[in-house]
Amino acid sequence: MEYSNLIKKLRQKLILTQSELADLIEVSFSTVNRWENGKHEPTTKIKRKIVELCLLNHINIDEMGEKQ
Repeated sequence: MEYSNLIKKLRQKLILTQSELADLIEVSFSTVNRWENGKHEPTTKIKRKIVELCLLNHINIDEMGEKQ
């Protein structure tokens, strides 16, 4: 799964800024920025938080990860 696209799509679907998403999943703005730019990938702990955020908002994470 390509996390740079997934994070950006999730953020846009939830209408959040990078800072707002960072606050929700308890990371820094720069961390979210690095994920979206493909410089780093979330840790397993953060990936679980992302899945939980998707479930809470009724977002199908499998569809989010598909390339358009």
